[in-house]
Amino acid sequence: MYKIISTLRERLLVYLTHQLALPLLKRIRKPQKFNYTAANLQQLPDGTVGKDLVRMLEQHQLQLLTYYVKHDIKHLLLGYGTTGEGEVCLQCFMLGNKHLSIPVIATVLFGLISMPEHWTSFYRAYQRGRRSVPIEGWPWFSLLELPTQSLIDRINAGKEQGMPGVF
Repeated sequence: MYKIISTLRERLLVYLTHQLALPLLKRIRKPQKFNYTAANLQQLPDGTVGKDLVRMLEQHQLQLLTYYVKHDIKHLLLGYGTTGEGEVCLQCFMLGNKHLSIPVIATVLFGLISMPEHWTSFYRAYQRGRRSVPIEGWPWFSLLELPTQSLIDRINAGKEQGMPGVF
């Protein structure tokens, strides 16, 4: 029974984000120009955000969606999976990192209501977001040629290390 409920939750979350929220946001927000294809990113050196992003997407059998790249880079750098739990953890991190938006709030509420068994993970992600440097102003498309691990280290160093969030 748990497996059925878990599968239904995952499908509902994917539907809400990909079929409702994403098309709505594409209409409301002016998308940034993205000048790379998956093939371009594949040509970047090993260990860069762009190449690691393409590998992550391939590993999870996902497509490179140009209007979703910023979000997918966050999955890569924060280490939260592309599962329902991972998606809610990513949004809990963003909430803790002081990013308030309708998608963040809606996803966190969805997770809190429908996934009580993951509350501990959500709380840890929120606390991690609070401790981390602010990432909201990062120039996401400019990160593609930078070393992935150095950005992960920068996020994980936290505010107390005095590392600025914006480049």
